[in-house]
Amino acid sequence: MKRFASLTSRLVVTAVALVALVSLLIGATTALAMHGYLTDRLDAEVGASLDRTLHRPPGEAVGDGDGEGDRDRYGDGGGADGDWDGDGRRGGLGIEVGTVLAVLPDTGDPEGTLISPGDEGLPFRSSLSGPALAGLADVPADGEAHSVDLPRLGHYRVRAEDLPDGSVVAGLPANDVDDTLASLVGLEALLGLLGVLAAAGIGTYVVRRQLRPLHEVASTAHSVAALPLAAGEIDLSERVPAHLTDERTEVGQVGAALNALLTHVESSLEARHRSEQQVRQFVADASHELRTPLATIAGYAELARRRPDDDLAVRTALGKVEEESGRMTTLVEDLLLLARLDSGRPLERKPVDLTRLLLEAVSDARVLAPDHRWRLELPEDGVEVCGDELRLHQVVTNLLTNARKYTPPGTTVTVRAHDGGFEVRDDGPGFPPDLAGHAFERFARGDVARTRGDGTDATPGGAGLGLALVHAIVTAHGGSVTLTTTPGDTTLAVTLPR
Repeated sequence: MKRFASLTSRLVVTAVALVALVSLLIGATTALAMHGYLTDRLDAEVGASLDRTLHRPPGEAVGDGDGEGDRDRYGDGGGADGDWDGDGRRGGLGIEVGTVLAVLPDTGDPEGTLISPGDEGLPFRSSLSGPALAGLADVPADGEAHSVDLPRLGHYRVRAEDLPDGSVVAGLPANDVDDTLASLVGLEALLGLLGVLAAAGIGTYVVRRQLRPLHEVASTAHSVAALPLAAGEIDLSERVPAHLTDERTEVGQVGAALNALLTHVESSLEARHRSEQQVRQFVADASHELRTPLATIAGYAELARRRPDDDLAVRTALGKVEEESGRMTTLVEDLLLLARLDSGRPLERKPVDLTRLLLEAVSDARVLAPDHRWRLELPEDGVEVCGDELRLHQVVTNLLTNARKYTPPGTTVTVRAHDGGFEVRDDGPGFPPDLAGHAFERFARGDVARTRGDGTDATPGGAGLGLALVHAIVTAHGGSVTLTTTPGDTTLAVTLPR
């Protein structure tokens, strides 16, 4: 089986087997047809010989087997009277050389004659032996020719006819038919063998030529397999040539499928690389965010240690330590929440009155940022969604905090509820183009472009996790959040399951 493991070998073997089978069927059919044709002709000649025997002129006997004198009854061999046809095979009465004639009386001894070739091609008669006569006696007189094997004479086709006082039998040798069929079968075998060899050679050439594109596709696959894909940025530009991607052909379907696979792998590797970069950036940003309050805590703790008797310094130091500790606690809790959401931890699923939640959040925002104009648009019917009320409150709070921190005083912030979600819209400066595409990524900040109107930092203590938490929480609820921003019009739309 290993010898025919390749597709080329299997196709060639299949083609050769089909050619051999077809040749065998054609040869067998031809041999059977030829055998039937020759046998029918021989049977017709046997019938003719029998008819001539039955309708001899009066006084013409089958012969007594004396040899010499009986030859004249079948012609003198000179051809002058037209009794013998010059090739030494047929006498004037039309009897073939090799013909057997037998008379089988009901009473008395049977007698039979064999026409044999004599000297100088002239035929002569000889008597049939007893075993031969016995073999002829078994032929039924049914008007049909039968095959018999006569001792020392060979294979014959004979036919018997009933007479009033017995029966007469005539037969011709079937050796010519057998020899012709043997020659035909030998010729067919030779031609079949040559056809099989030709099919093997031509089939191997054609199959290899037709499968050559597959080798090119395999070469592309091997080239990609040799690339280092374990880590880092991957250049996966290798593709199957365009002329091998025609999906109307089987090879083209394989080439197109491989190209689609390579494109998918390339995009997956790029996503993995981006994820690795984001993880590195995440670790660096988290380290930076934690290092600042830790440094502040360490500095004020040192101040309190150096001035243990200065109550003001100690109180100031403890206050800053408490403030920075709270900042670190908030950051760590946000990171822990993101990790839980990333791990697929399920949230609560119960009806939440979104109308009440938005009303409370906007009321709190008016207190925290009285310099902004806050507008709340609610439908006549209350809006109810399914989810975790505490986390959804965090989503609304983060969006309003983001709008409050990153827009100047006097900005109008509109919160609009609708069936299945809500949106927060402001007419502030908007997100910068380089930030809008990854605003929901962790530690993404708009500090440079979105500052307060007084020029101070808009995110004192901000870690850039607000929108990342919004996206993670909404996604965990089975919803979606989108951002559209232009200068003077920024909208964050949240859709939640009802």
